[in-house]
Amino acid sequence: MCDFRPRRRPKAQARRTRILVTCLGLTGLSLPLSARAVPPPVNLGNAAGASDDDSSGVFGFLSNWRRSSNLLGNMWGLRPELGKYGAVLAIQETSEVFGNPTGGSHRGAGYNGLTVAVLQVDTQRAVGLYGGTFNVSMEQIHGRNFSADNLMALQTVSGIEADRSTRLWELWYDQKFLDQQKLDIKIGQQSLDQEYMVSSNALVFANTMFGWPMVPSADMPGGGPAYPLSALGVRGKYWLATPLYLLGGVYSGSPTRDRDGDPQITNPSGTSFPLNRGVLAIAELQYVYPALGAMVSPDEVQPLSHVYRVGGWYDSEPFADQFWDNTGVSLASPDSNGTARTHRGAFSFYAVMDQMIWRSHTDANRTISIFGRAMGTPQSDRVPIDFSLNFGLTFNDPLPYRTDDVFGIGMGYTHVSGALANYDRAVRRYSGAYSPAQGGETYVELTYQYQFTGWMQWQPDFQYIFNPGGGIPNPSHPDRRLRDELVFGFRTNIAL
Repeated sequence: MCDFRPRRRPKAQARRTRILVTCLGLTGLSLPLSARAVPPPVNLGNAAGASDDDSSGVFGFLSNWRRSSNLLGNMWGLRPELGKYGAVLAIQETSEVFGNPTGGSHRGAGYNGLTVAVLQVDTQRAVGLYGGTFNVSMEQIHGRNFSADNLMALQTVSGIEADRSTRLWELWYDQKFLDQQKLDIKIGQQSLDQEYMVSSNALVFANTMFGWPMVPSADMPGGGPAYPLSALGVRGKYWLATPLYLLGGVYSGSPTRDRDGDPQITNPSGTSFPLNRGVLAIAELQYVYPALGAMVSPDEVQPLSHVYRVGGWYDSEPFADQFWDNTGVSLASPDSNGTARTHRGAFSFYAVMDQMIWRSHTDANRTISIFGRAMGTPQSDRVPIDFSLNFGLTFNDPLPYRTDDVFGIGMGYTHVSGALANYDRAVRRYSGAYSPAQGGETYVELTYQYQFTGWMQWQPDFQYIFNPGGGIPNPSHPDRRLRDELVFGFRTNIAL
């Protein structure tokens, strides 16, 4: 199964005084064709076109449009032909409209969209090499960045917002080794939001922070290797014991060669492949229950599944101090030379929980699950965000005869680092200008994913953001903070 899920990517920081400039960005998409969540699940078997009938000419796919899992069916025979060589092609279009009737820098609505194409090749069928998978994916980003234009929030409302572009996303080869494929090695251009820090239940939501979290989005150079960017690296996954897996990798310290500017602009095609930067190392321990291959006897109750993850990352890149310059003077002072003190490296730790808490006795697909994710760093002197938190609940099959629908309610919180808040206070002290100290930002989201056909999902969405930007001034009224923001949205996911 191939599921696409947006996640988050920040823009570059034009002014160090406001992290909102670095964090207005965007999020990513879940695209390993092997297994991922929302929006929407694209069945790889059907992506190969085996069950779709295109026999009645150019528009033959329309005769089966209600039942097909892909709008274009077998793409006039292309997908079955690719399948002969072990190749699977999946294409998805995500389109959405968001609007804010209250709050923000100004009111209005905006459209943005994302088209992703993924080609995966099973090397056993293609060339007789057992256990290998080759993957290449492209993305075409269109529309406008609604969160940046209207909201100025740290935790952006949509995971697909990004600079308009057509770019390479991922390009990697994965090979399995040892008995029962206990070891899995992946090498190439990778997007970390596809495997690390993931909460599978959270991926139904639209907000960026339910995908790639706020801490790496704001703190990692260029926002880290996550949608719409990626980085060269090597990843290993090892099956330690029946419920335990160890995931880890080493990657380029930044997804772009340049240290300044918007990383999506300095690497516009996704083909920069920087090797002149630092090193990003990340490791994650996973506890998965029921474990792979677990059996349940007919007289036993099916267990309530859960996945727990703990991990951490370290990036060896230089990080700029959020308060002091390199002579020991506050960056807010008129006597400062404007060059921030440099720190070597930064790190963070995180924990993720996905826990099913209820399953219907009459319908095994009807379940309620909760999720939570916390991430933080003690190095508040060198990063703009020092803590972020998400948690929520999802209800699968919430209404009778709606077996593929999902209802979700969740929230997120992020906290601006103490050093950056002190900088705001210093600006007020030295200049007398209105400069409130940034603090925390909280949002809540209510969403419903409606499976209209096998290839289309509709998703109305509601979000409310408290203290946008952590309490920054409103550019339209510099003497007051941004007001809380009410946001309505509607997303459509189409598997082509």
